Amino acid sequence: MTRLFAKTALLPQGLAHDVLVEIGGDRISSVVTDASPATADEHHNLLIPALGNLHSHAFQRAMSGLAERRGQGDDTFWSWRSVMYKMALSMTPDDVEAIAAQLYVEMLEAGFCRVGEFHYLHHDRHGSPYANIAEMGERIAAASAEAGIGLTLLPVFYAHGGFGPTSPGADQRRFINSVGSYEKLMAVSRSAIAGLDHARIGIAPHSLRAATLDEIRTILPMAEGGPVHIHISEQVLEVEGCVTAHGKRPVEMLLGELPVDGKWCLIHATHLDASEISGIAGSGAVVGLCPITEANLGDGIFPGLPYLAEGGAFGVGSDSNVSISLAGELRQFEYSQRLGNRIRNAVASAGGSTGEALLQKAAAGGAQALGAQSGIAPGLPADLVSLDVSRIGYLPPTDQLDAWIFGDDVTVGDVWVAGRKRVSSGRHHSGETIRRRFEQVMQRLMSA
Repeated sequence: MTRLFAKTALLPQGLAHDVLVEIGGDRISSVVTDASPATADEHHNLLIPALGNLHSHAFQRAMSGLAERRGQGDDTFWSWRSVMYKMALSMTPDDVEAIAAQLYVEMLEAGFCRVGEFHYLHHDRHGSPYANIAEMGERIAAASAEAGIGLTLLPVFYAHGGFGPTSPGADQRRFINSVGSYEKLMAVSRSAIAGLDHARIGIAPHSLRAATLDEIRTILPMAEGGPVHIHISEQVLEVEGCVTAHGKRPVEMLLGELPVDGKWCLIHATHLDASEISGIAGSGAVVGLCPITEANLGDGIFPGLPYLAEGGAFGVGSDSNVSISLAGELRQFEYSQRLGNRIRNAVASAGGSTGEALLQKAAAGGAQALGAQSGIAPGLPADLVSLDVSRIGYLPPTDQLDAWIFGDDVTVGDVWVAGRKRVSSGRHHSGETIRRRFEQVMQRLMSA
């Protein structure tokens, strides 16, 4: 039994003081407030639930810093995508495993406990399936096991190059599956994660550009009750292309044609009209926001305030992995709402803490989207973060969460995943070894 005593802890009902959390195995056994510490207890100042990172493309961690030079014309998502394809075509399975392991170390050090890996780099560099069709997925699973992060593997179904549908381009050859080959991929992927503690699996039709409605209907049973994730309405050009091809906007078509419910996660959903906002919120689906990537790519601003007013759920992910920061994702989301609406403290309720509101909402939405649970309560997974607030001891506990998300003086101290401490004093226990392997891979990729 591990006993953690926290001066302050963020519980489902809000901040509480003098909290004793007992961990038995991978679960929280008990939570007692107004407790007295024992000498043998681990002492912490501020304990919060670790959050799920609901959207990641692990291989894109290798691109961080490589797509920030302007071309001859206006740079857009579509010009960025050509750089991404070039990087995707260069990687071996060993490369992907090393890059993913480094990424997952960084996620843990940021306070994430689980990753939703939206995994579409399936085939070899010529576009042919590996002898093991789930070779790349197994490398993702191995990386998650080495780092110790929870994994929700989301093999991507990607069949077309655009609305119409159009044929895929040569640069997309590593992504492409038929419905039949995807069924095999899912079966082998399910076996690949079977030995991982607490792993989950779901399906991920890439987008309405890359998968037709009929194909999505056909693959839905392959989720077997697990999550269903899809990119949707990220770019204005995507919305316009859908209207041209189908006479409907992407979210409008999705909600009208498919059984969207609480198992679904709609990634980005940046460009919505009022009926789509109400439709998503009413469906019970989660919107998967990736605020740092969406800002980096110039996607636009998600209509957060009307969506939250409708009771909509959201979580956050790091998507292109240009920067790994849980606090940064939440801050960027809040700041986008402030900029778009010219107000302050957009997400909080009257008199409430913005940091607390962001954390509670994103924790719940992320867990739902990843088929997991989150929170500091008996029976829940012992996925926890201890924040180092030593530099702001002068602030009352109610302001320390806000200082973490909106300032620079609070850092992640310790992180537990399923009861096992993976990060101590801000450093992952295997971080140096994993980093060395990552740097060797990057040096080779950059010199190729």
